[in-house]
Order: sequence, then C-alpha cells, then structure tokens
Amino acid sequence: MTDSTLRKDIEAFVEANRENIVRDITRLVAVDSVNGPAEEGKPFGAGPAKALETALGIAEEMGLGTRNCEGYMGYATVGEGEDYLATIAHLDVVPPGEGWKADPFTVREREGWLLGRGVMDNKGPAVLTLYMLKYLKEKNIPLKHEIRALLGVNEEIGMGDVDLYLANYPAPKFCFTPDAAFPVCNGEKGIYHGRLISRQPKGNVVDIKGGLAGNAVPGKAEAWVRFEGELEGTEAVEAAKEEGLWHLTAHGKGGHASNPKGTINAISVLIDFIMDKGLADANEAKFFALLQKLHSAFDGSGLGVDADDGQLGPLTIIGGVIGFNEEGRMFQILDSRYPTNTSGDDIVAKIAAVAGDVAEVTKDQDAVPFYISADRPEIRCCIDTFNEFTGKDLKPFTMGGGTYARHFPNAVSFGTENFMLKTPEWIGPVHGAEEGGNVDWLMTALQIFIAAMMRLDEEL
Repeated sequence: MTDSTLRKDIEAFVEANRENIVRDITRLVAVDSVNGPAEEGKPFGAGPAKALETALGIAEEMGLGTRNCEGYMGYATVGEGEDYLATIAHLDVVPPGEGWKADPFTVREREGWLLGRGVMDNKGPAVLTLYMLKYLKEKNIPLKHEIRALLGVNEEIGMGDVDLYLANYPAPKFCFTPDAAFPVCNGEKGIYHGRLISRQPKGNVVDIKGGLAGNAVPGKAEAWVRFEGELEGTEAVEAAKEEGLWHLTAHGKGGHASNPKGTINAISVLIDFIMDKGLADANEAKFFALLQKLHSAFDGSGLGVDADDGQLGPLTIIGGVIGFNEEGRMFQILDSRYPTNTSGDDIVAKIAAVAGDVAEVTKDQDAVPFYISADRPEIRCCIDTFNEFTGKDLKPFTMGGGTYARHFPNAVSFGTENFMLKTPEWIGPVHGAEEGGNVDWLMTALQIFIAAMMRLDEEL
C-alpha cells in the first residue's frame, strides 16, 4: 500500500472497531485490579489476576495467540521471527480514593469522554495494543518479527512482574509502553520511596489515616484527637465529636505523585489544622512540624532536598500515606522523583539531617534515572509517525513518572495521555478522582500505534 492508502485503511479499521474498543475498555475497567495479597497462581492478588484473565480473553476472541506467564504477566502475539518487538501496558490500578461522582469501576461516557479508574492508566491503552495486533492479523500484514502486546499487573507498586518476565524470557528488540504522552518520553527521573517514622510517643492523636497509595497525592485524610474544648471546622476540614474524641476529616485534591502541581494534599491540610488549633501535644508537634516542612513545597526545598539537573526537570516530593505502624509510631510515606544530580541516598541523608532525633528516615525503594538518546532510529520512527498523523512537529520529552520502559534495554513510553486536548474541568488526572480519556483521541492513538509498529517491523 502507499502511505495514503495505508492511512485510509487504518482509519477505516479503527472506525469499524470503535464501539468494540469502548466495550472492551469498559470490560477491563469493571475489574477492581488494585494489587492485593498473593494467592496461589495470583502473585499480586485476585484483582490483577482477573484483569489479566479478562484481557487475554479479549485477545483470544480476536484470534490472537496468548500466553499467561505464571500470573506475573501475560501477552498476546502475532507473527513469527527470531526477535520480537513489543508494547507493554499494565492492568493493575491504584485505589480509587475519594472524590468520584459514581462507581469508579463502571465506565461512564460523557461528551465524548470515558470516565473510570484505569481508563487512561493503563487499561484503555492496553486495549489499544490488542487492537493493534488485531489489525496486523486481519490484514495479513507480512511481518519480519513476532509482535507481542505485553500485559503487566504490578506496575503501580514495584514492577516485580516485568522483573520476573525478563528473568525468564528474552527482552524485546524494542518496546514501547503507552503509559505517558506523545510524541515520545525518552527519559524518566529517579524514584525514591521511603518513610518518615516518628520517634515520639503517641499523644493526643489517637489515630490518623490518609492516602491509599504511596505514589498518589491523597484527596482525603482523617484524624481522631483527644481535646476537651470545642472545635469549629473550616471549609476544608470537618470536625465532629465522636465518643469523646474529635473526628477530623480534611479534603484536598488528589493526583499523581510524579506531577503534583495543582494538587492539594489532604494530609497537609489536616496537619495544618491540628497545629493551628493546638491539638498536638509537645512530642507530636515536633513530628508534625517536620511534616509541615515536607508539605510546604513540592520541590523539596522545605527539607533541603531540592535539585535540578537542567535535563530531567526539578525534583518533586510528596507525602502519600500517613498512619500508625504496628509499634504505635506515626509514619509518613515519601515519594520523590529526582534528577541526575542527586540520588536516593542523598535525599535520605539530607532529610535525616533535618529530622534529627524527631524521626527515622528509611529508603524502601530507589530506582535511578533513566535516559535513552532520541537519535536512535526506532525512537525517530515513533516520533516521526506521531508528527505525520497529527501534523505537529513535537520533540521528545522527559518526565517524573516511572514506567516499564526503564526496565528494558531498549524502550520508551509512547502515548496516550490527554496533553494535546482541552480537558474539561470535570475530568480528573490519572491517579485522581474522575480519571478520564477522550474517545476520539484514543482512536487517533490506535492509528499511530498501528502505523508505528508496522514501520518498526520494517526498519529494525
């Protein structure tokens, strides 16, 4: 086919499958696939296992080859070859959190948008990769390589799925993950996860809870506090007397830890209220004052960890989950996305210096920054395909989010977030309430995926 004929053929295929694509996204979103306790044959819990079963079932309905890799990952496939090219999307999701206007696991359609947990991150794009293979199969496209659509189930809390896959299966010749934005993300910040654990004994705050995932800015936080006087809430904090304790409920605006701009951390709102009202005892106040330094600025300047290498962008840090551990010590989970001129160890050392004897600082996870040159031909192929289909002239970018791409020897993230669209105010971000994706944009992304994979197969 000529380029123009191919484009028309791809457009016709996508339009003919539009309703089925929405149907299959709806089927996948309906599965609550938050990671949970391991079960036999279900290493990341029943929800992710069910999502993988559902996705592989969709692939089998298309006549694609499928394989379940011991419950850690699965894939659909077309073609044959000594090497293979791949996409990789994930089917697990972060907990829905607060602020949804309806069931987050039931897709709603509104004005050309789909709303539901995982619509964009990453079940919608996962469905697109299956339809990419469907096109290659139905059109009998001659392929030099096997093409796989890899489906992971542990991306949100560790990516142990891809580690196991690569320990038992060869890596693809090239891989892209549809888990960011076009045209291509060729660099990702380092990711540090740790905890601040109070050395102070429990006092007036009997219990505190906030956040459901360490990599998400929480939209709700609660505390139960001993206080004999009267309390009046604020617009952001509700105060109610319950069984001799004051129950405080703080509200913020959630979002992804990698891009906290515009979010309001409900934990910060709650702590400020407790401190302003003098509800903490002297020991608790020391820990809360430390947390106020954390929450004072997303760039880490409050804790002295701010950094910027001029390439990957400035460091960010948020507090994702707060609570009490089994020893009765209050903890705050930390999530930092950092550039190349610092490290997880450096972040820990600097926070520890600020914390002094108030809190212990841990390093629970640390992934170094990832970068791959945009001059490589496979990456140029992706960028050029995107620009051709959209009439743009965009350049590759780097980001704070962490994707599967950093685990492969030759990979990038490619699509599909709503960066080019004017997003309605009622659409929330990934990891936030009312997560949504535009149907027309998803269809455009599928066209780009099909054309890009055909060109990659031909040129590599």
